Amino acid sequence: MTRLPLLLLVCATASTTILAQTFRIEGNTFLLNGKSLQILSGEMHFARIPREYWPDRLAKARAMGLNTVCTYVFWNAHELQEGKFDFTGMLDVAEFVRQAQKAGLLVVLRPGPYACAEWDFGGLPPWLLKDPELKVRCMNKRYIDAAKRYLIQLGKQLKSLQITRGGPIIMVQLENEYGSFGNDKDYLQTLRKALRDAGFEVPIYTSDGPSRELLLAGTLDDVPPVINFDGDPEKYFSVLESFRPGTPPMSGEFWVGWFTHWGDKEWGKQNDEEQLKDISWIVESGKSINFYMFHGGTNFGFSAGANFSDRYEPTVTSYDYDAPLDEAGRPREKYFALRDVLRNAQHNNAVVPEVPPNLPALEIPEITVSGFAPLFGNLPKGIQSLHPRPMEYYGQNSGYVLYRTHLVGKKHGSLKISELHDFAHVYLNGKFVGKLDRSKNEMTLDLPTPEEENPTLDILVEAFGRINFGPRLIDRKGITDFAAIGEYNLMGWEIYTLPMDEKFLKSLRFTPGESGGMPGFYRGTFVLETTGDTYLDLSEWKNGVVWINGRNLGRYWEIGPQRDLFVPGVWLKKGENTILIFDMEQEAPAPMKSTADRIYP
Repeated sequence: MTRLPLLLLVCATASTTILAQTFRIEGNTFLLNGKSLQILSGEMHFARIPREYWPDRLAKARAMGLNTVCTYVFWNAHELQEGKFDFTGMLDVAEFVRQAQKAGLLVVLRPGPYACAEWDFGGLPPWLLKDPELKVRCMNKRYIDAAKRYLIQLGKQLKSLQITRGGPIIMVQLENEYGSFGNDKDYLQTLRKALRDAGFEVPIYTSDGPSRELLLAGTLDDVPPVINFDGDPEKYFSVLESFRPGTPPMSGEFWVGWFTHWGDKEWGKQNDEEQLKDISWIVESGKSINFYMFHGGTNFGFSAGANFSDRYEPTVTSYDYDAPLDEAGRPREKYFALRDVLRNAQHNNAVVPEVPPNLPALEIPEITVSGFAPLFGNLPKGIQSLHPRPMEYYGQNSGYVLYRTHLVGKKHGSLKISELHDFAHVYLNGKFVGKLDRSKNEMTLDLPTPEEENPTLDILVEAFGRINFGPRLIDRKGITDFAAIGEYNLMGWEIYTLPMDEKFLKSLRFTPGESGGMPGFYRGTFVLETTGDTYLDLSEWKNGVVWINGRNLGRYWEIGPQRDLFVPGVWLKKGENTILIFDMEQEAPAPMKSTADRIYP
C-alpha cells in the first residue's frame, strides 16, 4: 500500500489546546482523524463571486450535502502587475478559506500556477508575454522563477490554514490537467518542491482527463492522481484503477454543466437525468467526487478566457455553467435532486442543514443614458513605434488598443493584418470601412481609394480572452505580427493603449449628441429605494462593456447567446447609482432596463 506521511496537528498555547486534526491518504482511502472520508466536494472560485456573497454560497454548499469546497487560485488576479500582489477584497483567498471552515466545509486548494477554468490565459499573468522567448508550463527560467515567487506569496496567505495547523485545507493540487498539455516531469518535480517550500505540507495530488495517456503524462509516481470526466463513471474509475492500482477513487472534476462561447446557439449544459444516475452510482459506491461547477459565478471585467478548436472561441461573461446554483446563487432543480443523494452519505452521519433562502432580487425600471464621449476624442498620449506590437509589449493586460498610421505610397487595396488578436474595426480618415473577426479567420479587407494625400488609417483592436487550454496558450493581443496593403508593409505607427481602467475612465469628456455608430461611452444614472441582484438587459445594444458604480460587469455582444449581464445587489446602493457603457457600434443610446431572472435566447 502507498502510505503518505501522517499529518498531525498539536497546537498549544499557554491557555488553550486545539484538538488534533489529521488528514492522510492510506492505500485507496482518505482518512480524516483516522476515519474513512468520502470527499463530497463542490467547485467554486472566490474571484468569480462578490466577497459579500461567499457566506451564502458556502452555506448552500453545505446544505446540499457537500463536506468540501474546491477552488482554483488565479495567479493573474493576484499579481496583475509583476511583483505587486493583491489578496484583498474579492481576492482575499485566506478569508474565503476561513469562511468555508465556518460553514463546516473542508477545502481542496488548486493553486496552479496554471488553472485553465475558462479564465483569461488559464490564470497565468499577461505581463509574462512581454518576453518574446517565453514558454509556459515547462522549465523556462523566466516562467519558473515567476511561478515560484507567486507560490511563496500564496503560501504566506494560506499555510496557517492547513488542517495540520487547525485550518480546513486538506489537499493541494499540483499544476492542473498537465497531461493534456505536456510531459515535462522535471517541471512537475520542481513545482512540487516549490509548493513544499511555500509551506504546503498537506497531501499533494494531480488531476487529469479520463485516459491512461493523460494520467501518465500528468502525474508523478509518488503523487496520487484523480480523474476528470462526465458520464460512464464505472469505465473511467476502472481507467484510474488500472493506471494506479490502490489509489483513492475520486473524480477531481465531474462536469455537471458546461461553459458557453460567444456565438453558440444555446447555453452549455448536460443531461441532468443521466447525470443523476451516474452521480448516484459514484456516491453509493463510496467514491469521492468534486462537482465542477457547484456554483460558477461571473467572469467580471476582462477575466473570461477562450478556447481554440479549428477557430478562436471566446467565452461569454457569465460562468453560470448550468451549475446546481445559478449565476445569482439560486438553487436549480438539480441542486435538490443532488441533495437527496448526498444527504445519505454524510461523514459521521452529520445532519445536512436547511437550505438558506435566496438573496433579494429586483427589476430596475427603464434607465436612460445621456451624453456621449467619443473614443477618438478621448485618446491618451500615443506611443511611437516603427512596427505594430502586441499590447503586452506596451505594458497593457487587457481591453482595447488603437493602431494609427498615415498612408504614404500605397493607399488602397487589400489590407492584411497578420495574426490579429482578436477583433478589429478599421477606419480611414475617421470613417468606418470594415471589421475583421479572428473567430471567423478574417484577416483581410479591401480599403477604398482615399481622396486625401496622406490619409490616416486607424485599426481599433478589441482583445477578448486569451486562450486558456491546449497548445496555443501564448496568445498575445492586438496586432501580433504585421499589417500590410498587398505586399507593402506598413510602418511608422502611433499606438494608443486603452485598458479601460479607472484612470482612463475618469479622464473621459462627455458632450451632448449621439455616436452615429462610432465607438464611445454613454453614461446615465438611476435611483433605487432598495437593492438586490438583477440582470441588466442589453438586447438592444451592440458590443461593449458596462460599469455600474465603477464596477466592470464584463462584456456583452449582440451575437449572444448571453443577452444580459449579472449585477450583484451588493454593488448597487440606495439612492443614485451610475452606469457607464462603452459600445463599439451603437448608433444611439437605447432604452435599458433589468430583469430579476436571466434572459435566455
